[in-house]
Amino acid sequence: MTMESNRISYHDSARTVYERLKKDGMSNVWDRYEAQGLGGDPDRRCAFCQAGARCDFCSNGPCRADATRNWRGVCGISVDGMAMRMMLLRNVMGASNYHFHAAQAVRTLRATAEGKTPFSIVEPEKLRAFAGRLGIDTTGSDSDVALRLCDFVEEDFHRFTHEPSRIVEHLAPPERKEVWKKLNLFPGGIYGETIVDTASTLTNVDGWFASHAMRAMRLGVAMAYQSQIVLEYIQDILYGIPRPHPMRVDLGVLDPDYVNILPNGHEPFLGFALIDLARTGEWQAKARAAGAKGLRIIANIETGQELIQRREMDDVFYGYTGNWIMQEAVLATGAVDVFAADMNCSLPLDPLYAEKYHFKLIPVSEVVVFEGGGERLDYVPEEAKEQAEALLDMGIENFKERHSMIEPIRGLPVREAVVGFAPESIVAALGGSLDALLGAIKDGTIRGIVGLVSCTTLRDTGQDVHTVAVAERLIARDILVLGMGCGVAALQVAGLCSPEAKEKAGPGLKGLCTALGVPPVLGFGTCTDTGRCADLLLSVSEALGGVPIPDLPVAVAAPEYMEQKATIDALFALALGLYTYVNPVPTVTGGPDLVKLLTEDLRWITGGVLRVETDAEAAVEGIAGHIEGRRKILGL
Repeated sequence: MTMESNRISYHDSARTVYERLKKDGMSNVWDRYEAQGLGGDPDRRCAFCQAGARCDFCSNGPCRADATRNWRGVCGISVDGMAMRMMLLRNVMGASNYHFHAAQAVRTLRATAEGKTPFSIVEPEKLRAFAGRLGIDTTGSDSDVALRLCDFVEEDFHRFTHEPSRIVEHLAPPERKEVWKKLNLFPGGIYGETIVDTASTLTNVDGWFASHAMRAMRLGVAMAYQSQIVLEYIQDILYGIPRPHPMRVDLGVLDPDYVNILPNGHEPFLGFALIDLARTGEWQAKARAAGAKGLRIIANIETGQELIQRREMDDVFYGYTGNWIMQEAVLATGAVDVFAADMNCSLPLDPLYAEKYHFKLIPVSEVVVFEGGGERLDYVPEEAKEQAEALLDMGIENFKERHSMIEPIRGLPVREAVVGFAPESIVAALGGSLDALLGAIKDGTIRGIVGLVSCTTLRDTGQDVHTVAVAERLIARDILVLGMGCGVAALQVAGLCSPEAKEKAGPGLKGLCTALGVPPVLGFGTCTDTGRCADLLLSVSEALGGVPIPDLPVAVAAPEYMEQKATIDALFALALGLYTYVNPVPTVTGGPDLVKLLTEDLRWITGGVLRVETDAEAAVEGIAGHIEGRRKILGL
């Protein structure tokens, strides 16, 4: 097996650009992955590391552990403790990143309410509805309500662990709140939870795997409601509720004859400012004066998902490239002028690509730093317009050099996907209520719903190969898929978010898609929309008369999870009581008691079930079996 033959990507575009990377002698994610393997197998790594059976936290280590021999670390911690302690720390990292984004959203809303940014409150009804759900006074101007909302959520963020979160109290399903309070999973503020969780992982503080597992789920609850829901609702308030519309996708959206500016990462604030400016005649004229056909903003990775959910395509906001593994392929097309890197998913080797393919690499978040430092432009809400102008100027100036020096790749594929589904737009597509969807579930037209919340990884298969395989098998079984994160980018570029994809669906789902004019995979946004998805499940539960979340015919799938934000999403799903499928195999298999807790015992505690499976068909069999079991419980 070689990366060249069958481990690159599901997408023709990525495989095409990979050939250029090989020709140019560029270090790339595919070759680096292969080089990490042992014995000629790119997926084989240190057995202790893959099992989570190692620790280097103190100077007595690194230690290895083996449950079969009661072989523990020097401090005495078991392999179960080692594995779950590291998993908890991953969750702390994931939660911290989600909440950094949330804090920036609150900061932006506050500055906007004070009239200090180029943005405005474009969804005042959603502002007041959300404030009302949180028990906030909704009298006065939109700015007054927005400032009260900012004050409320920031106060809640700072509660310590002994102070129950008011956000969670107001937003979570009643049945779940009872479960969480009984199990001590009801969180305080996310800052306090993060401090306690980090403190507990210190050497010789908390060595019990079950304690760390419960801490991780509690943090997941705090993160989902305080970080994810808050940030996405604020972004809706500022930039609009996602509504369905077509969008060009894949690497063919990059035309080298245009100035191409790519916001990248997870935070869309400067991306929206860039689109608004680039759509003006003034900036288009500047680009043409530099010899370009025009100026374009190209959506990329999760920042791109945030943008395409809320802005329709035109000749300026032209399209979306793909998810994070395609990043080096995107840069190597020779069509990029500015790569504006905000929080998350910008690769450490991007400076080498900037030098080779002549584009400006500009970090626009304080948490993003590349090797060697260099020019940066950290986002400040009050300066968003000026910062966006600076990025556009950089792009226009760079075009002159890049266009004359770099031979681009032309003729890469492009297709259309339907994007922009959110709880409100799903309800609108159903005629104004959930009745049509609930009716389709009740009568068996569709068997259930899966929230596919995934990254992309090279583990076991090429980029997006496993994700596409799982999604195709789900829709073939009449299971509706809500796609989020890098996983939905895989499905958009693969064509499963297009109306034509209904031909791959089972007869029931195909009929529903035909009647409603929607694809069988609904693009539901980014990984931050996990919280929004939980809010949708609350609506479904209420519409069915208060059916407990664990009894709903729904499941979560992460066919190619990759990093720390994905692991805390999974732990939240388990706390919510959902059947949760993950791949690849997590690094916890060395701990038999931990594995038993997560895959067997937890269903009797929170209702959540963790299923790990590397085979796509077996994974879907498990999901479908769970959904059919829930239908039986409900008498459907």
